Amino acid sequence: MQGPVTGQLALGKGPGCALAAPEALFMGPAVTVPARCRVPRSFEGGRWPPRPRVSSGFYKAHGLGNDYLVFEGGDDLARDAPSWTATPENVERVCDPHRGVGADGVVVLDSGSPRVHAGRISVSLRMFNPDGGEFERSGNGLRVLASYLLKRHPGIEIIDAVIAGSRVRMRVHGSRAGTFDISVDMGTALTGAAAIDAAPELLAGAQPPFVMAGPQGEPLHVVPVSVGNPHLVVLAEPSAMTCSEAVLRPLGTFLSSHPSIRHGTNVQLARAVDGRAEACIWERGVGRTSASGTSSCAVAVALVLAGHLAPGTILVEMPGGRMQVTVDESYGVQLRGPVVSVLSGTLEPGLLATFVHDS
Repeated sequence: MQGPVTGQLALGKGPGCALAAPEALFMGPAVTVPARCRVPRSFEGGRWPPRPRVSSGFYKAHGLGNDYLVFEGGDDLARDAPSWTATPENVERVCDPHRGVGADGVVVLDSGSPRVHAGRISVSLRMFNPDGGEFERSGNGLRVLASYLLKRHPGIEIIDAVIAGSRVRMRVHGSRAGTFDISVDMGTALTGAAAIDAAPELLAGAQPPFVMAGPQGEPLHVVPVSVGNPHLVVLAEPSAMTCSEAVLRPLGTFLSSHPSIRHGTNVQLARAVDGRAEACIWERGVGRTSASGTSSCAVAVALVLAGHLAPGTILVEMPGGRMQVTVDESYGVQLRGPVVSVLSGTLEPGLLATFVHDS
């Protein structure tokens, strides 16, 4: 018998699973979720499965400059095919812009998982940050994968993906000359300290925006949001927001690795202006990024929760460009925007020779 579930949750679809009221989004120290609504995770207690064996062939694309490499991997790879293991050291090397291919992250598609039927495909995958760490999901990484699948399986319109035990649906709205219009149903957002696995005493206040101490002890107005991965949105004064390095770096480094947030968090500095959102982003395990899909979702949700924007379709502007995020009355979230294909290739023997091999 399972007891109360704490921390970040992955919620499934079905009667009684949607969170219909804002107060239902707040996660305290323990929240009981109906068993039918839980999506089993692929790891327990922060322990991920063994690192996968990965092919040497790759595909690269980006969403507003947030770029990902797609590799195929898993037990179905031919034993005599050139391959490598996605250890932290090897992932870090392949993402290095000078000694590797360069990217903001790696998507590993389970080569044995794709199942295609009547314009739909089902897949499973894993994601890795450029520091080598595995993480829950990326909106842009998912959409980059969708563009890869569309190139491999022309005509598909719906992609159902399993990542870290959560089920995510993507839709292809169109493509032209290597640019793809793809959306992702991100599920229902959650907020509160437990949503990002933070200590309850970190945040002061009964509802968002909460208050916490910043790098110099200054008060920060923040909204913690989970859209399958953790985010801490810092609300800026509309007239005083700046994305300068002097502001974002100390804020991002302090919050993303805060000792009271168990697994770290992504960080955004955001404001509402003329009915749209503006944000700059510091990603956990990455640093400053030009754009981020899940960060866009977190910003839109945070500004709605704080009363700065109304539910509906929200344009989120980042240094890399603009994403479209729809937040409904129940805080269901959909992300939509462009993906641009960059190149396909194969890792050369010189790079493969520098990788750490299985012992």
